[in-house]
Amino acid sequence: MEFSIDRGEFTQALSLAQGVVERRNTMPILANVLLEAGEDLSIAATDLEVHIKRRCQAKVGKPGAATVAARKFYELVRELRPGDVTIRLLENHFVEVVSGRSRVRLVGLPAEDFPTFPQAEAKDGSRFRMDVATLCAMIDRTLFAVSTDDTRAHLGGVFLTGGEDSVRFVGTDGHRLALVDQPIPGVKPPEKGLILPRKGLAELRRLLEGKEGEVAMTVGGNVVRAEMADVELVMRLIDGEFPNYEQVIPNDVKFRVAIPKDDLLSALKRVSVVASDRSRGVRLALSSGQLTVSASSPDFGEASEEIEIPFDGEEMTVGFNSRYLTDVLAILPDEPRVEIGLSDDVSPGVIRTEGDDTYSYVVMPMRL
Repeated sequence: MEFSIDRGEFTQALSLAQGVVERRNTMPILANVLLEAGEDLSIAATDLEVHIKRRCQAKVGKPGAATVAARKFYELVRELRPGDVTIRLLENHFVEVVSGRSRVRLVGLPAEDFPTFPQAEAKDGSRFRMDVATLCAMIDRTLFAVSTDDTRAHLGGVFLTGGEDSVRFVGTDGHRLALVDQPIPGVKPPEKGLILPRKGLAELRRLLEGKEGEVAMTVGGNVVRAEMADVELVMRLIDGEFPNYEQVIPNDVKFRVAIPKDDLLSALKRVSVVASDRSRGVRLALSSGQLTVSASSPDFGEASEEIEIPFDGEEMTVGFNSRYLTDVLAILPDEPRVEIGLSDDVSPGVIRTEGDDTYSYVVMPMRL
C-alpha cells in the first residue's frame, strides 16, 4: 500500500476517528485506525459499538490496507509541515510516513485483524432523510438528559420513535425527561421505536457540526447507519425496553408562567453557588408578580433573587435540582422566554419554549 494526501485533509479525517477509539480496551486492534487505499482512501475506526468511516481524495500508488495506532498517528500527522504526506506499508506491518525531510516508521497491526461492522440494509428496516440542522437540534435537546449510569443501559440512549411524517426523540435518566417532535414529510420511523446509544449520537453530532444538507438514516437489524457526503457512521442499537415515558408527562398543569430565559438562567447560576454540593437544590417560589429563586445550606449560607413575571395566582413553592434546570436552559440559546408549568410541590415541572409545543422538558421535584 502506498498513497499521498494533503496533510490538512488527512489531519481532519483522522481527527474524526479520535472520539470513537477507546483509550482502554482488551483488543489492541481497536486502538488503531484502518487505512484502505483503492480508488480513493478510506479511514475507519471502531469500538465495536460505533463505527466511523471517512473517504478522502488521495493519489494511490499501490492499493492495499494497513492499521496504525490512531492517537499517535493523528498527533504525528497534525505536527507535520503543510503539503503532501506519503504513507507506505512496509514489512511486518510497519507504516512509514514521509513529509518533506521527515520520515517516521510506526508499528502497525495486520489489517485483516480489523473487525468488520454489520451494515444496515434498507430492505431489513427503514430508510429516511433528515435535514442536518434539524437532526442537530433534536440531538442537542435530548442527549443531555440521557443517563450516564452504565448499569441502566436502557436509559443510556435516545429513544427514536414517531409516526407518519413525524420523528420523535426522547431522552431520560429517570429524574428528568426531554422530548422533541419534528414534522418531516415522507418520513416513517420504525413502529416499535429504537434506542440510539449516547456515544453514537454524540459522535454523529460532532460529525455534523458546521455541515449543511441532509443525512440519510438507515435502520436494519440491530444497527443504524447515518450517511452524509463522504462520511459514514454506524451505531449498534441498545438492546432493552425503553420506559413508558408518556405516563410521566403531565397532561395538564395548574400554573403556566412565562419567564425571560436569560434572567432565569443567570439567577439559577448565582443562587446555586450556596446550594448543597450533593443535592444542588433550589426553590422556585411563585407569588404575585414575581418568581423568587432561592437556595440555602448550613455549610455555605443562603441566597435569593427575584424575577418579575406576569403571575397573579396563588402562592406556591417547589424544589428542583438546579443543574437539571440550567442544563435545559443552556441548550435553548435562541429562545428569549420559556414557559414553566407547575402544579404543586410534589408534581413534575414542565418547561417548554414559549409558543412551541414540539419540545417538552419534564423535571421531577425534590424536597428541600
